[in-house]
Amino acid sequence: MTDGRLSNRTAQALPAGVAAPRYDRGAVTPGIVHLGVGAFHRAHQAAYIDECLAAGEMGWGITGVSLRSADTRDALAPQDGLYALAVRGSDGETLHVIGSIGAMLVAPEDPAAVLAVLTDPRTRIVTLTITEKAYLRAAGGGLDAAHPDIVHDLANPQTPKTAHGFLTEALARRLAAGTPPFTVLCCDNLPANGATLHRLLIEFATLRDANPGSAGKAGIAGHIAGQVAFPSSMVDRIVPATTDADRARISGELGVEDAWPVMTEPFRQWVIEDDFPAGRPAWEKFGVTMVGDVAPFEDMKLRLLNGAHSGIAYLGLLSGHATVDSAFADPAIRRFVNALWAEAIPTLPEDAGLDTSAYTAELAERFSNTALAHRTAQIANDGSQKLPQRIIASAIECLEAGTEFVHLTLVVAAWIAACAARGKTLPEGHFTDPLDTSLTALLSQQLPANETVTAVFDLAGFARDHAERQTLIELVAVHLVHLRRDGTTLAFAALGIEAEGA
Repeated sequence: MTDGRLSNRTAQALPAGVAAPRYDRGAVTPGIVHLGVGAFHRAHQAAYIDECLAAGEMGWGITGVSLRSADTRDALAPQDGLYALAVRGSDGETLHVIGSIGAMLVAPEDPAAVLAVLTDPRTRIVTLTITEKAYLRAAGGGLDAAHPDIVHDLANPQTPKTAHGFLTEALARRLAAGTPPFTVLCCDNLPANGATLHRLLIEFATLRDANPGSAGKAGIAGHIAGQVAFPSSMVDRIVPATTDADRARISGELGVEDAWPVMTEPFRQWVIEDDFPAGRPAWEKFGVTMVGDVAPFEDMKLRLLNGAHSGIAYLGLLSGHATVDSAFADPAIRRFVNALWAEAIPTLPEDAGLDTSAYTAELAERFSNTALAHRTAQIANDGSQKLPQRIIASAIECLEAGTEFVHLTLVVAAWIAACAARGKTLPEGHFTDPLDTSLTALLSQQLPANETVTAVFDLAGFARDHAERQTLIELVAVHLVHLRRDGTTLAFAALGIEAEGA
């Protein structure tokens, strides 16, 4: 039975085993604006910043901005922005109340308020976790200039909808006011995420500068190209979706209601390129790795953790496993993941000093965490946006190097099969994808495997214009034939892996 709501007042009387903010939240100055305040941000960047504030770096409070939904703001506003972070391992759980988010804004409700905090001279860093699909890239990787939200933002720069529109308008206003630009720190799973966002924003700003009557006459594209820092970063922490059971349990442990606690694992990692002209927190004191080049760490994470996660998700769904730990405990899937890693590891740079053996051993332990209940359906979302950097890139490098690989292409086939299974052996809407409308229409035609895979590659832009694209399609199609004929049992058997119960 709870007594009231988590807040600044009730946080003073939490049970002794709960860690609460050890600093005066009223003395914190907002220095970071974060776009995309979802569970991952609250388990990762906000937790690191909470430690910075506790150590006395009081100029780095976070103003959170949701670009779409008011759900997080509505849950946290009555709690003064506080929430519990539940760190769950197989051996138990610890609760930390995080206080680094000082205010929450919802962009569609008040874009002017968002632009106001972005142009505030105290804002020196803007971080983003808006998911891969929100970068609005066309199939070739460039900006999707025809996207309705991009079209809107180019015509209405004062009332933007996208991250592109907000960042560009804010940087234009800062330039006009003589305020130095903030640093833009992308924390999403994009290859070279800082450089990618930099390129997309320059493309957007160039279109804006060319717009008749645009406020971009001062040449904001050139300013962004030459004067704004976009360091790349790599983030890593598994954050399953919070359930109603989690809410009830944690509220009981706190003794007050927490409308939206966050679940996570003990492991966390943040690697950042050290390029912050306007200043930054002393992140290195709190476990963040500051480097000159994040690419090797990023590739290792995308190809070994994220790539394996996608494989576990789609093969797990097709095998009837609802959670990662259940799927990874399936001997066939475990052997598959080991083989997937063996194919992907040679595509990583040899001279970067990466300890892939230790990393994959740690991943195996993380995937086996029975306390997280990380749903395979959650990981399965947005496959068309995730697979290019997680799986397709490794497969292409294997093709170019002439090395054998068969497990990477099974992940792509399993994604196609899992998409086709929705509304049949899987619940309709069990997971989603930005291409769902077109995918559903395509997969309903029940074309031969090779034609299906070719059409999917065309739709998603996989390996576009690559000389070995047809080879890749044929390899995926072979797996899809097996999956269609006898599910994962035949697909695993073709790889020399005995499925569970076979």
